[in-house]
Amino acid sequence: MPRIDVHHHLATPKSLVKLLDEKIIMQHDADAMNAAQAIEDMDKGGVTTAINSTPAPPRPTLENRELGVAYARENNEFLARLVADHPGRFGMFAMLPMPHIDDALKEIEYALDVLKADGIYLMTSYIDHWLGDKIFAPVFEELNRRKVLIYTHPHSPYCCTRPLKEIVMPDAMIEFGTDTTRAIANMVFTGTAQRCPDLNMIWSHAGGTMPFLIYRFLKTANIPANQKLFPQGIVAELKKFYYDTAQASHEVLLTALRQVVGLDHTVFGSDYPWSESANCIAELKATGVLSAEEMAGIEYKNIQPLLPRFQR
Repeated sequence: MPRIDVHHHLATPKSLVKLLDEKIIMQHDADAMNAAQAIEDMDKGGVTTAINSTPAPPRPTLENRELGVAYARENNEFLARLVADHPGRFGMFAMLPMPHIDDALKEIEYALDVLKADGIYLMTSYIDHWLGDKIFAPVFEELNRRKVLIYTHPHSPYCCTRPLKEIVMPDAMIEFGTDTTRAIANMVFTGTAQRCPDLNMIWSHAGGTMPFLIYRFLKTANIPANQKLFPQGIVAELKKFYYDTAQASHEVLLTALRQVVGLDHTVFGSDYPWSESANCIAELKATGVLSAEEMAGIEYKNIQPLLPRFQR
């Protein structure tokens, strides 16, 4: 049976140099970001298909329009070549040069119509704007019109980079999950998710801290000013999203996610090269909380209908 990994990172050699220079990745991670080693890892984990995305760019690339456009285009074309060179093994989520709206709209057209990307990759925030912000409305309107599958990934937000100064701790430990939760909240409480009902959005890492903050989400949704946004309740809105298992192969996380939104929209993510796919599958099974049907859903059944290229 197929096993589809939606959280899988590869990048051009040129981009890896930039990421190393900015200390965003380590040398051993960069060494693993090539098709040959990725496929070797996939084979060990029984992964038939990995949908590639590029690691978040350095901050200067976000801030500088020309750098952002070049970074997105060179990586999108690189990922498209991998899809062509390894039929059936790789798909791609195309990066956009956000927050530059006009350029992002052009890249949507090129990525989907020319490169035939399987979906679009968005970061949870860009400088000081989170997904759902009104400045991104033209992008979401176009993605909604096209009924695009969107994969999202957090990064180190400008507001909270290394806030704990006295300990050695990567931002990924706390800030990635927190930034995902900010973006989820912004998407639903601004009404963007409701205005764009034809989007299918995948949130990384089991939705960050959202399942554990559900009580506060519920209370905030009941504020009179917000109630009109959620005629079916906020949980109904959260259930429309998809959530991957990258860095979330733990019984507490999966149980919380099931209790809040169910597992019928949960999809497999390895977070390669930061995790090995075989270990991720073993960890998911070892949690002891997934039924055989839930495991099959996570491995391929929940996501395959959204990936026409890989339907059997």
